[in-house]
Amino acid sequence: MKHLLKMNDLTREELYHILDVADELKAAQKAGGTPHLLEGKSVALMFSKTSTRTRTSFEVGIYQLGGLGSYMNAATELQAARGEPLRDTARVLGRYYDCIVWRTYRQRDLEELAEYAGVPVINGLTDYAHPCQVLADLMTIRERRGALAGQKLCFVGDGNNMANSLIVGGLLAGMQVTCVCPPAYRPAADVLMFAHKYGSAFTLLHDPREGVRDADVVVTAVWNNTVGEEETERRMRDFQGYQLTNQLLQGAKPDAMVLHCLPAHRGEEISNAVFEDHADEIFTEAENRLHVQKAVLSILLAGK
Repeated sequence: MKHLLKMNDLTREELYHILDVADELKAAQKAGGTPHLLEGKSVALMFSKTSTRTRTSFEVGIYQLGGLGSYMNAATELQAARGEPLRDTARVLGRYYDCIVWRTYRQRDLEELAEYAGVPVINGLTDYAHPCQVLADLMTIRERRGALAGQKLCFVGDGNNMANSLIVGGLLAGMQVTCVCPPAYRPAADVLMFAHKYGSAFTLLHDPREGVRDADVVVTAVWNNTVGEEETERRMRDFQGYQLTNQLLQGAKPDAMVLHCLPAHRGEEISNAVFEDHADEIFTEAENRLHVQKAVLSILLAGK
């Protein structure tokens, strides 16, 4: 693994290796401390979007591993915001830092950064993919269920970055994956092509009731993060019936997990009652961002 730009970059063996290392590092932290695998290493934390979990979990994780994490607001603090070519920024930061984490908009910009930086690049979220979050999701499911292979995972919501990454990650892990979204909000075409190779292990549906039937894990994410009243009203209409409610979840297995990448818009993609009923799972999922990211960093920079 040279970079972590999207889940498609990983093999099944690499995915499970990340989860195994994350389990080791989580156990070590709970027992009293993390080995300083990044001592003498520096990581650039570039953020073109706001962030709570991604920024703080990377900062804390790098510190626990003995490295230096430098946060920079890429939208306002770097010369790229004033027109410096991205490839020049990449070539400069790659000479200062051992690794770059970037939360940005376009996947192709992230790919360009990785092409020119000369050091490992990690996707902190793009419009196309959110691999660090999905690794945390898979870690949480395995902790609670004991295994990933054979579990039925259902995602309900917008076919966006979370759907794209969950489909690939779940299939790589050996899960049965169902994605439920309105017809106009399908996942990316290349993701659906990837999923097609897995045959009956993947299903794309438009009916949430059918999708959650007998699910072991149900996942959702914000689908109304737009700016503008007209777009919000359109999405509220388009996603009617897609909210995770107790009534909808009656079709899932009685002990089904519910996960949410956060932040949650309670009363939109998930009811307040369902969120609170599954809060322990959801916040364990958030905690596990710390551990999987430490694992990715340790593998990329310390050969763990």
